[in-house]
Amino acid sequence: MTSARGPKAPARTTSVKERTTPVKEHPSPAPDRSRALFAGAPRWWMRWLPWGVAFILCVVLLPVQLNLLTSDYGLNGGLASGLAIAQAAPLLPGVVRPLTSWYVIFAADVGGALILLSTDVAKPLLWPFPAPVIVGYVGLCLALGLRERRRTLLLVWFATAAANIFLEFFRPDAVNSNGIVLTVLSGVALVLAAALRERYEVNRRLVEQEAISEAERDRRTLLEERTRIARELHDVVAHHMSVITVQADTAAYRLDDVPPHVQEEFTSIAATARASLSEMRRLLGVLRNEEAKGAELAPQPGLAQIGGLVDATARAGMPVDYRPCEAEVPEAVGLSAYRIVQEALANVVRHAPGAPTRVSLSADGTSLTVLVVNEPPPEPPAGPLETSGTGHGLVGMRERVRLVDGTLEVGPLPEGGFRVAAQLPLTERDLT
Repeated sequence: MTSARGPKAPARTTSVKERTTPVKEHPSPAPDRSRALFAGAPRWWMRWLPWGVAFILCVVLLPVQLNLLTSDYGLNGGLASGLAIAQAAPLLPGVVRPLTSWYVIFAADVGGALILLSTDVAKPLLWPFPAPVIVGYVGLCLALGLRERRRTLLLVWFATAAANIFLEFFRPDAVNSNGIVLTVLSGVALVLAAALRERYEVNRRLVEQEAISEAERDRRTLLEERTRIARELHDVVAHHMSVITVQADTAAYRLDDVPPHVQEEFTSIAATARASLSEMRRLLGVLRNEEAKGAELAPQPGLAQIGGLVDATARAGMPVDYRPCEAEVPEAVGLSAYRIVQEALANVVRHAPGAPTRVSLSADGTSLTVLVVNEPPPEPPAGPLETSGTGHGLVGMRERVRLVDGTLEVGPLPEGGFRVAAQLPLTERDLT
């Protein structure tokens, strides 16, 4: 609980009847290759970015390539149009299926290089790939690197290098060959895009693992708190069971003229109580740890011990105003109230040192109300006094209140400070 934070949100009522949902761990799903690149991006402009780049490449490269093939290389209009479309149009569907588009463009580029051999390429022109072909092919390699596996990317690059080596055997004299340029640029594009994709995958898995670890930590904290509560309640229940055993065993000596069949009934009750107490102790042995064994014989606190808790906090320099309650409450309720006050005061000491605090207990015959309210600290602390908390504070309060079927409200106050309010039922009907 802290009051040294920024703007205060309204207090939130926490129902103690909430149940903890088990954490289900699933393996990371395989990437969906039927979706467009960046389809799962959090921002809308990132989802549309591949489509925009592919559209711009198509719109720009297709007419440029068509004009280049007709005017510089001397191809007729029909053949140039078909070749330009085959080399540029597949870039758009390559946003979804880049490998399929690569098959088409790779075949069109190699075929186009062979077709250009039938033209007058003796003059200083680029061969086997005009500049628009190189730009489109490198863009497609970027899409491949963002989608396909390493093995596929390696095969694509080997195919590109092999095609360039093959075309070198047909290179005309006095022509400027640029096959090595395409091989190098395509390899760089594939490596760069693959590295970006793998870095994204590593970050995504790290975020998933952190989320799983956080959920496991919360679940472990909850289970540890429930175990601690179970150990404490054992002492309360064991006391009642021991009283039942003693009363049943001594009934024949305390009461006059007890009939034999009633005496047998008391003997059976005592034996059943002793057996139940023994089984409960065995069950508790599963929950106890080495640290808890030393405190097994310590009596469990209740309402009467809250005053000492408040005095100890006040001696530590915390101004605390305590309003006790003298009502008789069940032991489980008194223990829950003590632990709630203990956790609340501990949080004030950790997160709002020096803040004036009010602790009040009140009972109306049906429920016990526990209220702990602290004001803002005189000087905002530079940081919490403890940075390695266990996270048991609010979790423990909720479990204590859930134990007796009560209600809990925790949250910051509008004017600063923090409020913890718990209502614990006292009647047997409500506690069952």
